[in-house]
Amino acid sequence: MKSGHGDAGRHPRVVIITGLSGSGKTVALRAVEDLNFFCVDNLPVALIGALLTRTSRNLAGRDITIGIDIRDKDSLPGIERIVKRLRNRYALDILFLEAEPDVLVRRFKETRRPHPLGGTLDEAIAAEQQSLAALRRHADRIIDTTSLSPHQLRRLISSFYISQKKTRDITVTLMSFGFKYGAPQNVDLLFDVRFLPNPFFIPAFRDLNGTDKRVAQYVLKHPETKEFLKKVEDLLDFLIPLYIKEGKAYLTVGIGCTGGKHRSPAIVRKIASAVKKGSIELNIIHRDIS
Repeated sequence: MKSGHGDAGRHPRVVIITGLSGSGKTVALRAVEDLNFFCVDNLPVALIGALLTRTSRNLAGRDITIGIDIRDKDSLPGIERIVKRLRNRYALDILFLEAEPDVLVRRFKETRRPHPLGGTLDEAIAAEQQSLAALRRHADRIIDTTSLSPHQLRRLISSFYISQKKTRDITVTLMSFGFKYGAPQNVDLLFDVRFLPNPFFIPAFRDLNGTDKRVAQYVLKHPETKEFLKKVEDLLDFLIPLYIKEGKAYLTVGIGCTGGKHRSPAIVRKIASAVKKGSIELNIIHRDIS
């Protein structure tokens, strides 16, 4: 993650939320708005500096979120110069949302909304990717929302900024998931636990999940599970202080099994109980448990 963290005591944190149409920008904006950010959507790029100069003195310490999308395509060629200027003055985060093209097409068809660029969806999505390429290059975090529900995306976005008052040094998100539904793209560390004995094949456990005490006990009792947990917990104990020292604000750890229902949720909960809290804001997401 790029630095971009200036003197937050003198200036508010500025978050730019952007990305492909249909990837969840509205959900992300609402999530940070609920965290008391001052939010402005679809602001012309050329007006960002003027807005911040005019409002930052009058917001009583509130952070600012700005939504940018393809509707301002004529101003996007100058975005790199503007981003550089903002980073020199503000604690700037750029969040870029995207998803697989076929998923974007499906979402537009489900909502029956036209793409802002018009024309066929495939052509519009390709053109938008090209137009937003410069913003994507400058993003501090790129989130693939292909396999995230709106609720899961909202929780993930909230986890990034809920601790920005500096009561914590880093936000760690532990995410369980199922490989059969696709690996999440927005993780920093990913562990595959499909080598562990699967409770799915035990009839009494099949309809339960890894948050159930009986399922968790079954998953955690095996010697290979205990050895795996020891190694992962030692690795996190080693890495997290180094990430904090380097200035990393967020760390997302993915734990995947076949369906994301039994083994990975049990492992996530166990790791969460072992993480040394201290200066860590800890979040848990079970992506594939309905």
